[in-house]
Amino acid sequence: MLKELRAKRTKLVADMRAIIVTAEGQDRDLTAEEQASFDELQASRDALENRITRLEAQETSEAALDAVVPARSRSSVPQVIPRRPNEASTEFESFGEFMAAVRFNRNDQRLNFVEGVGAATDENGLQAEMRMDNDTQGGFMVPQQFRNQIFRVEAQASLVRPRAQIIPAGSPPDASITMPALDQSGANPANMFGGVQVQWIEEGEEKPETDAKLGEITLTPHEVAGFVTVTDKLLRNWQASDTFIRNLLSGAVDAAEDYSFLRGNGVTQPLGALNAGAMKYVNRANANTVGYLDLLGMVAVLLMRGGSPIWSAPQSALPKIATLQDPEGHYIWKPDARDGFAGTLLGYPLRWNNRAPALGSKGDIVLADWNYYLIKDGSGPFVAASEHVKFTSNKTVIKIFWNVDGAPWMKGPIKEENGYEVSPFIGLDIPA
Repeated sequence: MLKELRAKRTKLVADMRAIIVTAEGQDRDLTAEEQASFDELQASRDALENRITRLEAQETSEAALDAVVPARSRSSVPQVIPRRPNEASTEFESFGEFMAAVRFNRNDQRLNFVEGVGAATDENGLQAEMRMDNDTQGGFMVPQQFRNQIFRVEAQASLVRPRAQIIPAGSPPDASITMPALDQSGANPANMFGGVQVQWIEEGEEKPETDAKLGEITLTPHEVAGFVTVTDKLLRNWQASDTFIRNLLSGAVDAAEDYSFLRGNGVTQPLGALNAGAMKYVNRANANTVGYLDLLGMVAVLLMRGGSPIWSAPQSALPKIATLQDPEGHYIWKPDARDGFAGTLLGYPLRWNNRAPALGSKGDIVLADWNYYLIKDGSGPFVAASEHVKFTSNKTVIKIFWNVDGAPWMKGPIKEENGYEVSPFIGLDIPA
């Protein structure tokens, strides 16, 4: 069953690539018909991905039923504990139960395990990737089955991560990673091909020497932490606290990452797109507002290579956008009060984003193809619980910390072969 589904997925991906290759070979964007076909193929692929993931998880669970996993208590010598039939000895039922064990029962043998099998073993013969405890980090690594719930970044909630290029943690997870990138700066038209010079020569003439210019992109995961205080009574009732605590932590992770991917300083945080050299700013005509010609000016300098550009704007911009008028004074985005607001603006999806700067500030309106943004995941997430800070109040402070970095992989806007400057990251600036 899985084999057939994977074959279908492979064909869908090949068909999607064929559409892109055809358009790129003709140096043009997708036609409306091609875009519709591409979107239909993409939706079918996503549906297949869900089915494949579900079946793979089921097969993994069934295979694990007969697996023998070594376990040890923190206070005893290593030993192999036989698993009795139907006994879940290495997994927690929920994130709430996991947090209750971190706080109230640190000798729980399940805290020694993380789903997955590592290649290296410690002095006791335990494989490193199977160990959930991490004394050097000062916390417990979140089990794999709950990690995806913590990093639960749905497209409606998070702007960048669902659309960016994600680089897995790797080994070691927090090490820097450096990748080559074509240097497309400099004079046109040679800049489009990294400085490669093409010349027409007569028969017998000497061929020109040329080298491609390569740059480097380096990402180093930064540590970020957050905490929440809950009552001991709620934490002991882990079945009730599971959804509450998990939603709090996942919301905090989502917000912290999304803010830094947009506005980070690039020193102690990821480099946010608003502060990156790749962001091309367009001056608005009038202060503290946004006009139709401002938006047209942004689209005019967008790098158009297909992709999935998306608008983001603070919600305070809604009245301005809803009353956009053309030069003749006609409402052009919200023509009446009967229907709801449109989901697109000049053909691209529109997202209200209250992590953006306030209306009228530099970078309040952004049109970006986040596929040109790289995210390097590091180790984590880890959690730790302490009763000492709020001991007299019968409360526990839960801390979550993880490592991540991000940056646009382009160093700056590029000039097309005719000298016209474009970028996948366009921001609206204050008036000139």
